[in-house]
Amino acid sequence: MSEALPGGIVYTETMIHSAPEAFASQAPYQIAIITLNGGGRITARLSGEAVRIGDAVGFLEYRDGIPFFRKSS
Repeated sequence: MSEALPGGIVYTETMIHSAPEAFASQAPYQIAIITLNGGGRITARLSGEAVRIGDAVGFLEYRDGIPFFRKSS
């Protein structure tokens, strides 16, 4: 998975405080379902500034196969 994804809009989001063992050291962290500009939705991690429903986000990178997005400025 190295293909860049289009940006999108946050459909819903949540902050993870009690993470699965594999991600426990990264908690708390935010995840979101993002409605992609090209159509469809994806569940992704967020990096940087916290986002809210309706915020525009842009694709940042894949980390261990997980897509990361950040709030668009």
